[in-house]
Amino acid sequence: MNLSRTTQPKIIAVANQKGGVGKTTTTINLGAALAQAGRRVLLIDLDPQGNASTGLGVESADRNITTYDLLTGDAFPTECAQETEVSNLLIIPATTDLSSADISLMSNEKRSYMLHDALHHPDLDQLDVDYILIDCPPSLNILTVNAMIAANSVVVPLQSEFFALEGLSQLMLTVREVRQTANPNLRIEGVVLTMFDKRNNLCQQVEADARENLGELVFNTVIPRNVRLSEAPSFALSVIDYDPTSKGSVAYLALAAEIIAKETPLKTRRSK
Repeated sequence: MNLSRTTQPKIIAVANQKGGVGKTTTTINLGAALAQAGRRVLLIDLDPQGNASTGLGVESADRNITTYDLLTGDAFPTECAQETEVSNLLIIPATTDLSSADISLMSNEKRSYMLHDALHHPDLDQLDVDYILIDCPPSLNILTVNAMIAANSVVVPLQSEFFALEGLSQLMLTVREVRQTANPNLRIEGVVLTMFDKRNNLCQQVEADARENLGELVFNTVIPRNVRLSEAPSFALSVIDYDPTSKGSVAYLALAAEIIAKETPLKTRRSK
């Protein structure tokens, strides 16, 4: 199979093996913010819970061709991708079928490269996307490894709580292992502090520790605790569409701007 492609979207895995840190919230809203900035975005729901799919309004009955089909090679990206209510934001939805991926892919000697190969198929060119965001499951399993091998970089949502930095070390080790064995170009795009309450001394201490230990790896933008952020998924909307003036919306637009600022000159082709 010819895996050469003519365009190269930036592929970002959004990962943290700990649940409840704002991973899916970040994937959805970063995707919507990038789309609003004029970029065309494909979101890949790689979490068997399918929360990103639900959060963007893809009903279970409409998930006929999914990430599982993409991984197994039974469908091309163009067959899997669906339009969302957000202009320029596509999604490949997930179902609980993904939870059996470990077993079903076990016999495949390229099981860790399935997503990489799918995203390097020439078929992807037809989607004409600038960014691919991968919402990883809250564990360091074969699905997360697939995402890291396929990705150019990793965005790590880090909840502003006491044990946050301890949990980060295992993820960093996984990134280093993938870099040494399968994807030497993988890098940390950045760590984004989530659920941040500037009135809380603990949050301020976590931020200070993160910036001291990780330096420029920590995004300038922090994502606040925000009622609108929590409400938006129940309306199957990003916070940017649900309440564009909310603190959550403003924060994700700022995060997208930080990522766009790192683009190569070629990626400005879509700034229209």
